[in-house]
Amino acid sequence: MTADGAASNSAAARPEPEAVPLVNIANILTVSRLALVPVFLVALFWADGHDTLWRWIATGVFAIASITDRIDGDLARKRGLVTDFGKVADPIADKALTGAALVGLSLLGDLGWWVTWVIIGREVAVTLLRFWVIRHGVIPASRGGKIKTLLQALAIGLYLLPFGAWADLPRWVVMGAALIATVGTGLDYLVRAVRLRAAGRAKANA
Repeated sequence: MTADGAASNSAAARPEPEAVPLVNIANILTVSRLALVPVFLVALFWADGHDTLWRWIATGVFAIASITDRIDGDLARKRGLVTDFGKVADPIADKALTGAALVGLSLLGDLGWWVTWVIIGREVAVTLLRFWVIRHGVIPASRGGKIKTLLQALAIGLYLLPFGAWADLPRWVVMGAALIATVGTGLDYLVRAVRLRAAGRAKANA
């Protein structure tokens, strides 16, 4: 038997990797998070948005949805359930939940619009940067980005909770930290995007 024949038989003997099913627990959690966004908004705006019971309900829905954001990613990586759908849907669900909460709180007068626009503006800018460098590669999520997401969720949770004026200080402290992380990671992403694009162009011209 020739070496080529042996290699061919060996390749044939190896089982093909199984395709990851589209309907899996990670994707189900991602879709569930998207479905919880309108539920969250209904609870937030019920009874003019300042009923204590409904604010607790809105906070609970937001907390559950935020927790699924962490769980679905971990499950996808640990169980090999990463799909193209999940790669697209997961950040959309994350941004939809955060954006809905920020805009809702600003509409109710509980959060300054400038805070909402800074955070949403950063997310839009980073999304555009991803498209700008997509032909040269993908910039992986950084530890700072994960910290940013956590701080934003904690800050939004504090604003959702019906604690009254005494909680204004901790709200501002956590939101201030979230804003610093938001802007800082946005600038870091810009620098990495520029470097990646420059490296890609240099490689193409070599």
